[in-house]
Amino acid sequence: MNVLDIAIKVLRTEADAVAGLIEKLDANFEKAVELIYQSSGRVIVTGMGKSGLVGKKIAATLASTGTPAFFLHPAEASHGDLGMVTARDVIIAISNSGETDELVGLIPFLKRFNINLISMSGNPRSTLCMSADVSLDISVAEEACPLGIVPTASTTATMAMGDALAVALLIKRGFKEEDFALFHPSGSLGKKLFIKVCDLMHAGPAVPVTRADASMATAVMEISSKRLGVTIVTDTGGKMLGVITDGDVRRGIEKWGKDFFDMSASEVMSKDPKTITADELAAKALAVMERHSITVLVVPDEEGKATGVIHLHDILRQGIV
Repeated sequence: MNVLDIAIKVLRTEADAVAGLIEKLDANFEKAVELIYQSSGRVIVTGMGKSGLVGKKIAATLASTGTPAFFLHPAEASHGDLGMVTARDVIIAISNSGETDELVGLIPFLKRFNINLISMSGNPRSTLCMSADVSLDISVAEEACPLGIVPTASTTATMAMGDALAVALLIKRGFKEEDFALFHPSGSLGKKLFIKVCDLMHAGPAVPVTRADASMATAVMEISSKRLGVTIVTDTGGKMLGVITDGDVRRGIEKWGKDFFDMSASEVMSKDPKTITADELAAKALAVMERHSITVLVVPDEEGKATGVIHLHDILRQGIV
């Protein structure tokens, strides 16, 4: 068997393991979700070895989707770290055999303080499962390794079950994109979901503005000095009438020559420019720019006065792509 055949067999075995969980879903899963949802404490995930590594991922996924959670190493727990656990918390204990000594050793403590226990195990008759308030069956038909002992398909199934819990809770809590962004302010996803137009736009004196009756020579100077490739054309009261871009300037010079600079801004401006509100996401501003093949959006207030300008480069510098 060549390496590609081996890889195909591994992936099929693990895919079958995940698919096999579907028929194991029952009222216990619903009870586990409700137990976590109703808890006023945190979810504490614990497990040894590979189960522990998967448990760390499950805890991280829960925490980032609106369910406060952290991982507790079971060996460290029995040496003082149980002080992190309160009666309001819910424990998710992961063990394929359900007989892991370090986990079984925690059961008396959990029972004494009436702490809810959810087991995730491949052995429904194990000590862990029989002691749990809710037991989730993560058993698999076979491991992906030919020896049948290396945690492969079983760990994949465990992670998938953890994802199912997290997503069910996410939906039950009404968790939104804005909530997700609060927990990921530095990542690219957070930037897409968190940074608003008002955070990036040029405002105040940095906004290029030209009166409608001003000459194009004045407008060109404004475009050049503010370095945004545009100037906003306004009436005497400051209300936006249109915009003039550096592209308009190039085309005007080609068409009118030197006479172009004596024309008024109102004669050259493009009416009804594309705009966006200050409280919109910067990612939406980028989408508007891409859709209309432009690089600048004007940010008006409720009275139609330009309060800011956001440029494509401002968005790209933030990594919002």
